[in-house]
Amino acid sequence: MKTKKIISYTLAVMLLATASSCDLTEVPVDTATNEAVFGSESGLDLYVGSFYNLLPNTDVGVFQIDDNSDLVARNGVDDYLAVNALSPVTSSGWSWTDLRNINYFIENAEKSTVPTKNHYLGTARFFRALFYFDKVKRFGDVPWVDKTIDVKDEATLYGKRMNRYEVMDKVLADLNYAIENITLTSDASVTRITKNVARAYKTRIALFEASWRKYHTEDNKQSTANAWYEEVVKEANAISGYTLHTSVPDRAYREMFITKTAYTDETILSVALSASLQVYSSANRRFISPTYGNRPSLTRRFVNTYLNLDGTPFTSSAGYETKPFAEEVKNRDLRLKQTIRTGDYTRTENGLPVISPPNFSQTYTGYQPIKWCYDERFPFDDESRNDNAHIVMRWAEVLLNKAEALAELDKMTSSEWTNTIGALRRRAGISGATLTTVPTAADPYMVSFFAGKFNNPVLLEVLRERGTEMVFEGLRPDDLRRWKLGNLFQSASLNGMYVPGLGELDLNSDGKNDVYFYQGTKPTSSTAGIAFVDVSPSTAVGRIQLSKGTSGEVIWNPGQREWADKKYLYPIPETDRIRNPELGQNPGW
Repeated sequence: MKTKKIISYTLAVMLLATASSCDLTEVPVDTATNEAVFGSESGLDLYVGSFYNLLPNTDVGVFQIDDNSDLVARNGVDDYLAVNALSPVTSSGWSWTDLRNINYFIENAEKSTVPTKNHYLGTARFFRALFYFDKVKRFGDVPWVDKTIDVKDEATLYGKRMNRYEVMDKVLADLNYAIENITLTSDASVTRITKNVARAYKTRIALFEASWRKYHTEDNKQSTANAWYEEVVKEANAISGYTLHTSVPDRAYREMFITKTAYTDETILSVALSASLQVYSSANRRFISPTYGNRPSLTRRFVNTYLNLDGTPFTSSAGYETKPFAEEVKNRDLRLKQTIRTGDYTRTENGLPVISPPNFSQTYTGYQPIKWCYDERFPFDDESRNDNAHIVMRWAEVLLNKAEALAELDKMTSSEWTNTIGALRRRAGISGATLTTVPTAADPYMVSFFAGKFNNPVLLEVLRERGTEMVFEGLRPDDLRRWKLGNLFQSASLNGMYVPGLGELDLNSDGKNDVYFYQGTKPTSSTAGIAFVDVSPSTAVGRIQLSKGTSGEVIWNPGQREWADKKYLYPIPETDRIRNPELGQNPGW
């Protein structure tokens, strides 16, 4: 239902009088007759609509989350990674307004005489699971509150935090309740919470929890990880009715992210945007504008992980390190040219086609994204006018979640491989034994890519696939945290395409030079529209260098990045800790 995400908290405002601050002392107060809402199915449905605001905000979108990861070079350094920027004073996110709204509904809906109330209770508990999952990811231990708090209930208002593992058990219980009680199995608009949506989210949440328990060994929960991996496999197997979108092989992948109406074959949940209702995202501006967004660019370190079309690793080819851009993007996994600008990419300006190689006025590394972006320049590059569907869950992720769980459980079979990783690679135009044969030897490049963390050849290939398939869909930072690979936030190289030497360079082999790399005085060029990049020796922030001085890989310097293991959890905001000293503080803060 398109309006589910678009509607505001109108009903919640009618029912709850809440202050603007976000501490647990705020108490909902009835301002309307409960019977008007909880006495009819239409009332329950309308109230549940307010919970959809917990889904990702469409303006920033899931597409910007990966800007803070090991795969992307971006403009500047976010406060999460900047030196001394994150602290209890600057921390945020300790907000409980959404939880009070959900708990108020659950308490009253449980008393309702509407025969279908359990469906709506299931939806409410699904959103409560999402709420708590986000809080646990951010803060670890958090208070568990499953009721509307009375102002006199000081034990709850000023209580201690509950151990994160106990909270996650309750999240699992909420998800299981949702799956059992939501009666809507699928939705033609793929914008409503259905049984399959709850199952798909459970695979995501259970995978995070399984990995956290396995790799964060300081908590001694390794022995409980496999039970959560099993939950991933069980729930993935229970989902039916979806397949990979394969309309046009060399465009099917990208089509999913620039269609106004989400494709129902693969999309499990999306947020509908609407030009007529003026509900937009800013995807084009955030990816393409040199000033509005983060100017994200993929790194060469990551681009190297895309396979050749014959299924062999690109990094197994002799001389791959010095291949120029126009050559390195040929005969690669089709998702590469559907994710970044390559040789045959064409945009339009006022409907007219324009050959569009990577634009170094907009990209730092040369690997310029097109995923989520309309090809038409006007008005999308300059205004927040994207109305393409905002996908937040799709079948490909479920396949990857299942494949990773099977690899971790050492239960990957040829059949499972073919139906998960093989299916994704087949859609990407890849051929060969990699579609049906479970790998037995670890790719040295992938071992190094993950800093030696993983040596299992099956798991490494699953994670390769997870990166290439899901980039810019908002999963990567959580992946690094659950694998306990936070050091990659800091250490991953922000490198770009190989430049053979100073001077002009043709990036798409069309006979026209596109970029001029120089040192010293800016030169002149007879090529109209060419981008000039100064690679003079410098250690200054905001400068591009070449790794070998006058040749080599492009290296972008956004500023100093800092990682410390305490950042696996955000600090409890100081104002909230002062209000309730029983909250304590997370380790290291």
